[in-house]
Order: sequence, then structure tokens, then C-alpha cells
Amino acid sequence: MFLPHDSASRVFGVTLSPAPASATPSSATPSPATPAAARAVERLRAWPGEHRVAVGLSGGVDSSLSAALLVEAGWQVEGLTLWLMSGKGSCCAEGLVDAAGLCDQLGIPHHVVDSRAHFQAQIVDFLVEGYAGGVTPLPCSRCNREVKFAPMLAWAEAERGITRIATGHYARLRPSLAAASASCSGERSGRTQLLRGLDAGKDQSYFLYDLPQEVLGRLLFPLGEISKPDTRLEAERLGLRTASKPESQDLCLADHHGSMRAFLDAYLQPRQGEIVLADGTVIGQHDGIEHFTIGQRKGLGVAWREPLHVVRLDAAMNRVVVAPRAEAARSGCVVGAINWVSIDPPAAPLSLEVQVRYRSGPVRARFTPLAPTATDGAAGRPHRGRLEFEQEQFSITPGQAAVFYAGELVLGGGLIQA
Repeated sequence: MFLPHDSASRVFGVTLSPAPASATPSSATPSPATPAAARAVERLRAWPGEHRVAVGLSGGVDSSLSAALLVEAGWQVEGLTLWLMSGKGSCCAEGLVDAAGLCDQLGIPHHVVDSRAHFQAQIVDFLVEGYAGGVTPLPCSRCNREVKFAPMLAWAEAERGITRIATGHYARLRPSLAAASASCSGERSGRTQLLRGLDAGKDQSYFLYDLPQEVLGRLLFPLGEISKPDTRLEAERLGLRTASKPESQDLCLADHHGSMRAFLDAYLQPRQGEIVLADGTVIGQHDGIEHFTIGQRKGLGVAWREPLHVVRLDAAMNRVVVAPRAEAARSGCVVGAINWVSIDPPAAPLSLEVQVRYRSGPVRARFTPLAPTATDGAAGRPHRGRLEFEQEQFSITPGQAAVFYAGELVLGGGLIQA
């Protein structure tokens, strides 16, 4: 649903009306000060195809600078913000106001799309169901696939005749393939490749592995080769209203509710259960398995002769299973609902690097294809396989993503099942 500017104004008590679409602020915008930003503008100027784009604006500095760089590069830019939740939260009232103000500053139109019902169904309900079932869901990659990118593209094309969108993600795209490496023999010409962002500390490719080719081929990531410090410097030099806005350090729903625990408590009733050792010995009590995650050590509320970590969440028995760290490592795991990004699905075992958490480093592993289950097929990504790690790994968590890499190239990824 498109939310007109006057309707948004009534909701938030501010004017979200944009500058006329004919405004051309790029002629008055100075050249970027940082070499990385200057190179980004040159790449955008040379990008093939029509230079019309809708920029997904969250109200943060990253998406703001993406829009500013596109304006500087001479693109016809329109801002697009998804209204995901009502009330407090950086992606809600405050973010909408900042996004509208940024568009006014750049002299570009701003549109707000009411996506609250879709977000509730695809993300909130998905999270609640997952936590109640003893897994730790990864909402960000699902949100990118189901709520953000494809819906934004569909809206932009239907309502504005725009076939390309840009965001402030720190990742890179390669429209056509270079020479295939020996380990990636399944590559074929015509695929859009997804690569890590150059800023290793901000790289967000992990959360983008699930985007399909029909979406990747219509995206722009202007910040892919810019560091976060340079983003701040450039935003400050351009005087963007979001230049010094603090960065959210948590999931949007945790920000919105005050904490992840508060979010879960709003949807799940307390359900007392036991904290047990692997042999079933009861050593404590809990008030809900949703408040625990694999690998967790602090906050268990039990006293033991050595530190204990959560190794399993047993939803059927409502139990939290704990063990010493030495017993918590795993040599492998099964990954399902795999989306192969830069290569065709492999028919034979494949050596690769895998990242099992956003903040963990890549590790070497061997991937062996497996027959899909009915669940994998229903997800529309009927690819499944087993990972065997070269070295045992800690905190392998069902529900989280295992993303496959060959150096900087994202091969694909899926969800850890067991």
C-alpha cells in the first residue's frame, strides 16, 4: 500500500512532502572529498542502462549517502521508505522523518509504502514461531528477501516505472562474470555475482545470500567499495542531516521493544522448564527456551564446577541442554533451503569457505549435496547439503545462516538445520 505524503504527515505530525521531481541539486553538489567516494561516483556514472533508481531509505547515514552519491552521479533518484512498525524504533517514526528530510535536502521525491502487515506476517510471526520451536531464526536475510528488495522493486516498477533500486548495504555486485575459478566450475555467464564489501568490518553480504538472480540483477550498492569511516566523512562534508546519527547496534525489533527479551515476552507466555546436562541431570530452571541461544554461557542462572554453554534447545521437552565448552564443538552440520548465488547448484562435493554467524570469520569446509526434504522444496529452494569443517566449530545454531564463499565471492548459503 502506498502511503501518500499528507497521510504520513497526519500520522507523524510532520510534513513529508518532497521537493518537485524536476529539482536538480546535483549541479550544486561539490565533488566527493574522499577518493573512495569519488571512485563510487565514477562507477555510478558509467553504470550501464537507464539511470533511474529508487533508493531504499531507512533514515540512517548509509542509505542517505547512497542517495546523495547517486544524485551526484547524475541519476534520476527517488526515495522509498518501507513503513514496517508503528511507534518507537529507528526504522519507524524517526526513520521516516529523517528519510523525508533527507529527500527534501537532496531535492528528490520521497515515497512511503505501508508494509506493516507484510512485515508482521513474514518477520514477526516467523521469529515468534522459530523461537518457540527451539531455533534461533535469522530475520535479516529473510527480511531482505521477503519484505525489502523484491517488494520495493515491484512497487517502484508498478507505481513509478523504475526498474532498479539501490540501498546502503556494504556489499558489491559484479554484473557479468569474470573467469571462473577452479573451485567454482558451476559458474555460467549471465549470472550477477555477489561479493563482500571492501570494508571487512561492515561487510553485509552474509545477510544478502538469499536474494535471487532476478533481484540481484536490478540492484545497486553504492557503498560497496567505501569504508564506514569514509561514509561518515562524506556525509559530514555534504552536510547530510543523518551524518552523525548513531548506528543501531541491535535487531530492529529489539530496538523497537527495548530488548529482544521484551519483544519475545510480548508474544510468548512464560513457560518454566529445566536446564539439564547432556545426560539429563537437572541443574536449574528457566522461564522460556526462547531466551537462550546455542553457545550462550552468561545468564544461565546455574552454578556448576566449570563454565557451561547451551548446546541444544529441546522444544518438545521444554529443556535447555548445557555442557562444558569442550563438549560443545561440532565437526559438521546439515544446511537446507540453499540459494546458490554466483554458481549453479553443485552436483558433486565442493571445497569452500563458510561463515556460520555474521561476526564469525570464514572457515574451510567441504560441502556434499544431499537430497532435499519436503520442507526445502516448499521453500522454493530445494537444495540441501552437509558441511564438514576442517576444524570443529563452536555455536553451530539451527535457524542461523551458513553462507558459502570463495574468497570475496558469495557462492550461496542456506539455513542450518541440524
